[in-house]
Amino acid sequence: MILNIIYQGLVIVFLLTFSFGPAFFALINAGIKKGYKHGSLLALGIVLSDLFLSIGVCVLIYFGATKMLHSEKAQAISSVIGGIFLMIFGITYFIKKTKVSEDASLVIETKVRPLILILKGFMLNLFNPAVWFLWLANATAVGHSLGYSLVKMILFFVVVLAVVLVIELGKVSLAGKIKHFLTDKTMHTVNYITGSALIIFGIMLLYNHFSA
Repeated sequence: MILNIIYQGLVIVFLLTFSFGPAFFALINAGIKKGYKHGSLLALGIVLSDLFLSIGVCVLIYFGATKMLHSEKAQAISSVIGGIFLMIFGITYFIKKTKVSEDASLVIETKVRPLILILKGFMLNLFNPAVWFLWLANATAVGHSLGYSLVKMILFFVVVLAVVLVIELGKVSLAGKIKHFLTDKTMHTVNYITGSALIIFGIMLLYNHFSA
């Protein structure tokens, strides 16, 4: 049983830290453009969002609400809202103007309020329906292994997400180290790639919903 729990934890860590979803592109973009402080606050928001979702799903599973989570109506609402949110988020990356050659602009950007950056990461992750269903699958599998004990499930995910946060901070740190070698043109390209990725994710969510 212990080996099974460790295995499940490693799988979840891998899925969360190495999946190329909207949060991944936004996090790497922040690390490259604005440095470790900015990226780490965004990472914290993303992980807090995962913690919120994991605890919420654990509670729902504990009280037997899995059918509601799997309902077509719930999936439709999450797909539409998530798709629109990701597309809007992606469009903002085409509007942003970044000048890496001007030190003053970087100083201004790093002074953005911490709570706003944390909230940005939180909302970006929260409005991705794929994350909801990922946590539903994770909580169901882990719950079965832990006998659906609410306390054990929450403690398990707290430990797992602590590991995820450490890895995310490492990714931000690595991304930040290469920003000094980038030009203005390259930074604009990074913006366009990130924005395009988010818009594509949003379109895919809407397309999958309306084509079903």
